[in-house]
Amino acid sequence: MAKKATKKSCWIVCAPYLYFVFRLLVGLAFFHHGFQKLFGIIGGADPVTAFSLFWFVGVLELVGGAFIAVGFLTRYVAILTAIEMIFAWFMVHVKGGWLPIVNGGEPVLLFFAAFLVLIGYGAGKWGLDNLISKNG
Repeated sequence: MAKKATKKSCWIVCAPYLYFVFRLLVGLAFFHHGFQKLFGIIGGADPVTAFSLFWFVGVLELVGGAFIAVGFLTRYVAILTAIEMIFAWFMVHVKGGWLPIVNGGEPVLLFFAAFLVLIGYGAGKWGLDNLISKNG
């Protein structure tokens, strides 16, 4: 006889799917931030100067976002990008005050929180990290 599904078992079954969507969306959003900095075609901003500080930030966001989206070196990239968000907060946003709603730092804090989750959980069930560790 089949076991009756409970609310708890539904959450447990759905969790890997939800985490996959979370990781994918965080990675793609961060990728787009890097793409905008480097190429200046999303959002109408001019591209940053090559090899400037913001250029290196853009490269980290572009490559790091792609790696997070596919779940490759997820924890390591999330550590680097979390550190980047700390620097962004103190170097750019705090100058406008400590309140994120005032200084435009909400995306920085949300990305930082997301990267903390990624550090804790890694790539999850459907990431390249998991695939590589199984075949390696």
